[in-house]
Amino acid sequence: MYMIAKKQPKTKGGDARLILDNIRSVYNVGSIFRTAETLGIKKVYCVGTTPTPLDRFDRKRKDFAKVALGAEDILEWEYVDDKSVVALINKMKKEGLKIIALEQSQKSVDYKKVKNTFDGGAVIILGNEVDGVSAKLLKLSDVIAEIPMVGKKESLNVSVAGAVFLFRLLDR
Repeated sequence: MYMIAKKQPKTKGGDARLILDNIRSVYNVGSIFRTAETLGIKKVYCVGTTPTPLDRFDRKRKDFAKVALGAEDILEWEYVDDKSVVALINKMKKEGLKIIALEQSQKSVDYKKVKNTFDGGAVIILGNEVDGVSAKLLKLSDVIAEIPMVGKKESLNVSVAGAVFLFRLLDR
């Protein structure tokens, strides 16, 4: 487990955290870290194959830092393996956090209808660039939010979709 903790700001309606579910691109993750820090996200959990700010030898990743621009040094983060993420989410639910996945699904609701009214805080799950949020994490989610697409493309880049949703949800 790697963690850097320098500040833990509160957000409207409690704390907000992110789970990055097997995101492939170090550039997407670095961008998400930068956005998360600007929004006062409390903590980011990098799950499975999601790149972290440190490589396997505990050295700072230059490619990550190039995109995150120092957010990786400020934002609290933790690596979680695929086998432990379900237990982590169940623990967060017991702590009163609402679990929100951002994904296209038969059960999804328009992201504009998801309000930041959860006093205990929320955990937002962002998924893999190709496969999205895993089925096991969708099942654990209290809400599945979707950003409607009106063009010919079916989806946004995960870092862009995350930013759109987080700024709306956190009323920034």
